[in-house]
Amino acid sequence: MTTRSLWWDTLPDDLRAPLGEPLTGDADADVAIVGAGYTGLWTAYYLLTTQPGIRVTVLEAEHAGFGASGRNGGWCSALFPASVATVAAQSTPEAAVRLQHAMHATVDDVGRVAEAEGWDIHWAKGGTVIAARTPLQWERAQEEIAEWRRWGFGEDDYRLLTAEEARGMLDATDVIGGTYTPHCAAIHPARLVRSLAQTVVRLGGRLHEHTRVTEIRPGFVRTAHGRVRAQYVVRATEGYTSQLPGYARAMVPVYSLMIATEPLGAEVWERIGLEGRPTFSDGRHLIVYGQRTADDRLAFGGRGAPYHFNSSIRPEFDSDSAVFADLWRNLVDLFPAVSGHAVTHSWGGALGIPRDWFASCGLDPVTRIAWAGGYVGDGVGTSHLGGKTLADLICGRDTELTSLPWVGHLSPDWEPEPLRWLGVNVGLRVMGSADDVETRTGRPALRARIFSRFLG
Repeated sequence: MTTRSLWWDTLPDDLRAPLGEPLTGDADADVAIVGAGYTGLWTAYYLLTTQPGIRVTVLEAEHAGFGASGRNGGWCSALFPASVATVAAQSTPEAAVRLQHAMHATVDDVGRVAEAEGWDIHWAKGGTVIAARTPLQWERAQEEIAEWRRWGFGEDDYRLLTAEEARGMLDATDVIGGTYTPHCAAIHPARLVRSLAQTVVRLGGRLHEHTRVTEIRPGFVRTAHGRVRAQYVVRATEGYTSQLPGYARAMVPVYSLMIATEPLGAEVWERIGLEGRPTFSDGRHLIVYGQRTADDRLAFGGRGAPYHFNSSIRPEFDSDSAVFADLWRNLVDLFPAVSGHAVTHSWGGALGIPRDWFASCGLDPVTRIAWAGGYVGDGVGTSHLGGKTLADLICGRDTELTSLPWVGHLSPDWEPEPLRWLGVNVGLRVMGSADDVETRTGRPALRARIFSRFLG
């Protein structure tokens, strides 16, 4: 079993090839973008395709797609970290609904761009099925759909599934119902980010890989080997934001880990389902997520890895044998048919969480520093919306996107250490134990309700 990401390990050779030399001295640009993940690259893409002649430079500490963009679960979804009710409370009900419709649209936009550019990203818009496997999970599923109805979304967007309907999509154990939304596509995330990076370079963007930015300031970014002066600077660092001076408490990096099986035979898939490759989860508190890959593997991930003191990020944190073992137990519990099959890959990485679990993007008109992020693991679709919006803001275009209520939102800082280490890790343990309590007692876990505000 390898600890490399399945996605990186299955890239074709042409998408692995280096895309940009390290920066070797001072340079000038109209827009300097820090971070060559989805957010930074989508921003560059829309700047280059809508503003002819613009000079865009993207700076990346490792290689394009090194972070969460190349390691995630491959859900291009309409999930926004904050609920419609939360967004409405900070803006208006109408604005919150507009944001959710924009999230629906961004899923299809990614697919359209991929098709137009000729990117083979293993796109399959099969939606998302979330199984209810206990009576409490079934109650929460019904409450969720009722909430969508209160906001005016009908069955074409979100619907309740009977046990038979749910098992017809996802034949997991103990399924008594579920929910379904068509607004999600399963993708190969590394193919997307590397294809996007290649296209940015082809369009004339400058990409400097292996160029770590040490400081962001109005009008320039600093690296170990030179400065890039620019009219606009974009911070697109997501889970790595805390590593920048001045941003230590802006975002906490929380690890999500994944495993992937060997390709499974037709007889196994007959027992599991997932025809059309819908992404899947169930109604537990501590999140799990999965997809059937284009080469017929199960790629399955979840939370549970600890937050590391002082927002530390290290390569060794990408691997946690206890979490990998839990993921395998949960996968076999869902699908006993996989029990005799090998896990070929296990990996992990950091994702970015703002203190209020509310993603945001914006442009400070005084400093001309722009940002987007705080996706809380739902970044494949949201980062596209963020990049497209940032391009409009930088170019001074007043569009439907620039008036969405996440634009200009400012999340509060996280608590100083050791408070945030204690809070995040206690919260993670509580949410995990809440599932055990509900399984054992059949009653809602009060601890989950108490900590849900802290954990979003």
